[in-house]
Amino acid sequence: MSTHSGVTATTSYAMVIDLDKCTGCGACMVGCAVENNISVPPVAAAENRGLTWIRVYRVDNGKEFPEHRSVCVPIPCQHCDNAPCIHVCPVTAVQMDESTGIVGQIPTRCMGCRYCMAACPYHARYFNWFDPIWPEGMEDTLNPDVSPRMRGVAEKCNFCHGRLDRARELASAGGRPTSEPVTYQPACAEACPHGAITFGNMLDESSEVYQLAHGPHAFRLLEALGTKPKVTYLSREPWVRRIGLSRLDMVRGLADAPEGA
Repeated sequence: MSTHSGVTATTSYAMVIDLDKCTGCGACMVGCAVENNISVPPVAAAENRGLTWIRVYRVDNGKEFPEHRSVCVPIPCQHCDNAPCIHVCPVTAVQMDESTGIVGQIPTRCMGCRYCMAACPYHARYFNWFDPIWPEGMEDTLNPDVSPRMRGVAEKCNFCHGRLDRARELASAGGRPTSEPVTYQPACAEACPHGAITFGNMLDESSEVYQLAHGPHAFRLLEALGTKPKVTYLSREPWVRRIGLSRLDMVRGLADAPEGA
């Protein structure tokens, strides 16, 4: 168990993404969009006006053929324990759930200042530039457990909070105390055809997510910034593990420059 602000938590949801398994297919992005009612931007919208709660980037080692290598890196909100977005929000629209460790966005409080977007070092927040729209007929397929967000608010991954609520309801219906941890899978983990995404309770040392996150091939993005992200990445390739370094690591002499830098 861990304690935050005087609250003893039994759950800290976290994610591990194995980059050696990721093919960049984008199934995680599609699954996330369907589950969380992420609206479709107008056809004429610029690329940076689109919405997604998880984006897959392609990174390479900067070498020429035949040494050239590339890797796909899915980046959702990192649900940092020391989240910069929480500290800069002037209307407390960003909060951490002390019982789960999930950093949530409250759209009805958001005033659209986008300070959170500027503060996020992972570029994992997006602004809703348009009224939510879907192609004709798709309204009937929306997830009734997730409210669409209005124009003018920031959006982000919330580890599929609708699924967490359903898991809690099922546990309660089964007579389990509401304080007990529940098990569920976010849409991205469920959609990945290669099993690259593992999700679970990091406070459970017997869980798969804990074992993977503490393995020899684990790394986190920009860890030197002190944000304490709850998303861990895996790769057996040293050059891939170096992509998580920031210039701060190098200034402090904690690491060599990444290949291709």
